[in-house]
Amino acid sequence: MSEDIKINRGLKGVYFERSGTSLIDGAKGELSYRGYSIHDLAEKASFEEVAHLLIRGELPDVAGLAAFDAELKAARVLPEAIIDIIGRIAGGHPMDVLRTCVSALAALEPESADATEEGFLRNGIRLVAQVPVIVAAHHRIRRGLEPVPADPSLPHAANWLWMLTGEAPTAAAARLADTDLVLHAEHGSNASAFAARVTVSTEANLHGAIVTALATLAGPAHGGAAEDVMRMVREIGAPENAAAYVAARRRARAPVTGFGHRVYRTEDPRARHMREGVERLSRERGEPRWFAILQAVVEAMRPYARHGLNVNVDFYSGVLYELHGIPMDLYVPIFAIGRMPGWVAQCLEQRRSNILIRPLTAYDGPAPRAFVPLAER
Repeated sequence: MSEDIKINRGLKGVYFERSGTSLIDGAKGELSYRGYSIHDLAEKASFEEVAHLLIRGELPDVAGLAAFDAELKAARVLPEAIIDIIGRIAGGHPMDVLRTCVSALAALEPESADATEEGFLRNGIRLVAQVPVIVAAHHRIRRGLEPVPADPSLPHAANWLWMLTGEAPTAAAARLADTDLVLHAEHGSNASAFAARVTVSTEANLHGAIVTALATLAGPAHGGAAEDVMRMVREIGAPENAAAYVAARRRARAPVTGFGHRVYRTEDPRARHMREGVERLSRERGEPRWFAILQAVVEAMRPYARHGLNVNVDFYSGVLYELHGIPMDLYVPIFAIGRMPGWVAQCLEQRRSNILIRPLTAYDGPAPRAFVPLAER
């Protein structure tokens, strides 16, 4: 290997393409989708508006939002063959079931093969609607229950909770679930988005790219932080135990889950919206203990903030899902539900100015050597 080759392991710091979907300023702790601050979107926009912004490129007007919402609602059904597949693999991990079902949709829906611009748009919008339906249907079926049909009167996030539980969520719970999806909708060239773009770069169809993204998100180094936070909270058990827990982790040079981020050097800008929402939902549900433990951990970690160990968005997500009674193995699928518009937007970008993504590796194996026949080895 040439000694003058610079290796950027993990492609850290490497710009491989231009993108108009999101801007992340890790030093300042800022995030925007297509020029709109995440704070404005989290506080003022619905998930449907944000999905339209990412996929179509602009925030919709009233008529545009109604048309986009109608497209989403029309796609809240699954082929009977998908329900049959779910029943046959109901004991699998939800991410494996979700990935399998999206792959099967590619075979069951002929329009999935349409790799044109309009085909990507149609398939993308349909998949945004179908992914939460798959997750909810699997959760019902594995518990011996019938899937709950979609409620056309409910928006995206509220309908997802309805299909999961069979109970209409309160306005506050639905709004917080909507905010959660908005906050996770897009985040630059993270591992799953990059993997999806690699797939699109081969001129594969959108379903193939989403399968790739789902397989990548399933890795615990990418999508598993919310689960780990909830495990930590349960281990701590009470707010008064948080300081000792943090001290022990620091002495052992072990990370405290939910702190630090590959990009942000300050607090993750998405975290404050989750913090405020989880605090409200905790009061509504009469279950303040989990949130109190989280805040005690934040206080114990305060001295380490100057080292870049600040709260990230996943720190509060696990407690949100716990308050909804959602089992831990659904945390990553929920991440996928929120991230769908961002994946679709990035795949569209890749298709529009496509080039095969083919990085290099610097060889550092054995020097040239003679082949030895099998009998002589």
